Amino acid sequence: MKAYIAEVFGTFWLVFIGCSSVITGGYGGLLPGGGVGIALAFGIAVVAMAYAIGPVSGAHLNPAVSLGAFVAGRLPASDLVGYIIAQVVGGILGALVLWIIASGHAGGAPAILGANGWDPVAGYSATAAFITELVATFVFVTVILGVTNTKHTTVLAGLVIGLTLTSIHLCFIPVTGVSVNPARSIGPALFSGSAAIGQLWLFIIAPLLGGAIAGVVAKAGIFEKD
Repeated sequence: MKAYIAEVFGTFWLVFIGCSSVITGGYGGLLPGGGVGIALAFGIAVVAMAYAIGPVSGAHLNPAVSLGAFVAGRLPASDLVGYIIAQVVGGILGALVLWIIASGHAGGAPAILGANGWDPVAGYSATAAFITELVATFVFVTVILGVTNTKHTTVLAGLVIGLTLTSIHLCFIPVTGVSVNPARSIGPALFSGSAAIGQLWLFIIAPLLGGAIAGVVAKAGIFEKD
């Protein structure tokens, strides 16, 4: 139960801080330059939680990470569903608190509360968005499983994971806003209208597929020290 509570808290913080950088921080209106602030907000949030709750739950904060860990044989099947539920709950709570704060602005809460999405007319296609989320999640989860491998473990693991998420944001915010995390996408989408809900499927399927593939690679020991 402590692990589940830790995952709720950690994912709450990730979504709350990351999406707040877009909404209340104002970086979303300053793209592409504002992407640096958004990337750092998400990355630093992960670093903080990695060290704060990592010893309790592993600080997955992400269903794709939990699925990858399960496939790699590092998370018991009995914990997988509980972790995912806790992460989704945390993501929703993070978005809810942000929506309440944003609603206190004179102009009200924005129509899109930091939700992920793609724009096939003025931006990138659904195919480009899917490939981005699949590949970026695969790399992200592969890094996580690599630096937390008992043969590779380092006290800098949390920092490496956070910097990896930061680099992904720096490159791919213009494509999808960057999810690589179904819980991060579900929460804000619930407060962002039908368009965000309609595109939510991609930000669930692609990251989970990427995480599962990373788990298979880790299970095979392809990037594991002999």
